[in-house]
Amino acid sequence: MSVTVPGDMTLAQMRAIHRGGAMAPIDAGAQAQVESAAAMVAQAAAGDAAVYGVNTGFGKLASVRIAAEDTAQLQRNLIVSHCCGVGEVLARDTTRLMLALKAVSLARGASGVRWEVIALLEGMLERGVTPVIPAQGSVGASGDLAPLAHMAAVMIGDGEAELDGTRMPGGAALERAGLVPVVLGPKEGLALINGTQFSTACALAGLFAAWGCLEAGLVTAALSTDAIMGSTAPLLPEIHALRGHAGQIEVAAEMRALMAGSEIRESHREGDARVQDPYCIRCQPQVAGACLDLLRGAARTLWIEANAVTDNPLVLGQAGRIVSGGNFHAEPVAFAADQIALAVAELGAIAQRRVAMMVDPALSHDLPPFLTPAPGLNSGLMIAEVTSAALMSENKHLANPCSTDSTPTSANQEDHVSMAAHGAMRLERMGRNLGAIVGVELLAGAQGVAFRAPLATSPRLARAIAALRARVPALEADRVLAPDIEAATDMVRGGALAAAAGVELQP
Repeated sequence: MSVTVPGDMTLAQMRAIHRGGAMAPIDAGAQAQVESAAAMVAQAAAGDAAVYGVNTGFGKLASVRIAAEDTAQLQRNLIVSHCCGVGEVLARDTTRLMLALKAVSLARGASGVRWEVIALLEGMLERGVTPVIPAQGSVGASGDLAPLAHMAAVMIGDGEAELDGTRMPGGAALERAGLVPVVLGPKEGLALINGTQFSTACALAGLFAAWGCLEAGLVTAALSTDAIMGSTAPLLPEIHALRGHAGQIEVAAEMRALMAGSEIRESHREGDARVQDPYCIRCQPQVAGACLDLLRGAARTLWIEANAVTDNPLVLGQAGRIVSGGNFHAEPVAFAADQIALAVAELGAIAQRRVAMMVDPALSHDLPPFLTPAPGLNSGLMIAEVTSAALMSENKHLANPCSTDSTPTSANQEDHVSMAAHGAMRLERMGRNLGAIVGVELLAGAQGVAFRAPLATSPRLARAIAALRARVPALEADRVLAPDIEAATDMVRGGALAAAAGVELQP
């Protein structure tokens, strides 16, 4: 049976959880170290030395000593006082991923919680108890305090949760699922809310969405190139080997394979008066390849962070010490989120220019205006292109960096923060926008290729078009296009388009 190894949870496991899959049980071999750390914390709570968050207050109140008999109340007070989130509720799949990341982090055995805390997180995931998490309220240090407090509130029988599609009090959800709330021991509340799991889960969700759009975008890029009878000379491997960037080399190779066997391409190798295509066609490997490299770098950062111990203080078992540090500061996540945002914005920008090229008869190499058989009477994809432009522009605004922002909080004790949370949260909207841009390009590319009949596109691209046509008929006359765009976007974001064309890139 597969297990989740603390410190070595894979991106594939994370993606499976985010898609609604079960979390493999945490390796029971981690329990001994977890319980040893918990025993050290219990000993510290009963001792005379001040240990932050164990027998002291929190943040600016760290100098206030807490009596041993009040440590349980201290942890409960911490949870309920920090439930200050506002705004829309975090998506269920992202919340489940957040719970999994918290469980894996605690199972590293450096947070000082008992095994039963981890077991409750696993039980909530297994039985479908999903805390209701207001998405706003974290500045990305000292951890994602407010959103994680709403998670922890359910674990102590408070707060609100969703079970079987129904929202209810957290305690009722646990009882209905056959789970028992935990009574927090020393430091356990702090371990639950101090960490980067909210920001990391949101950034991972953004990464997964961006990755799927990139894969689908290679298919639509190849379709667009064939539709405007673009040259494949810029895809020659020698060009990209001379530059040496791995992503660029891989994108060019994938596009060559996608277009292999296209009769449209072969028809204009000779006698084409055009010398060079515009950059949105000629520079596709350079742009999409750079985005691929950027996403891979962000993926590595987020993989490390997802497996990390990010609460405070930390229990150093071998050294026999409990020490305060700053692993809760989510700067790496903020940088990764900004990198993902840049890649998403650029993928959308170049895809939108390809859409604009296809609907413009001055640039499309004799395709009809707005890709309609009867322009004038029909407007075709005129406003679909405008929609793609609106989404592209919105993503460019959203891509402005969040990691460069900071504001002091908690009476200046937490005087530099990462802003990772909203840097990661915006990725959900950006991913939806990118999916729709690529979806519009899919509609345009398929429509454009059809106008080249009787010449046929490549076998792989033909399969992509067939998959589209199973959901969206060709545009013969004007109709309401919003459902068509939605269907094409679903194919992009759900992976059906990439699967139909056989595109699968490795993170």
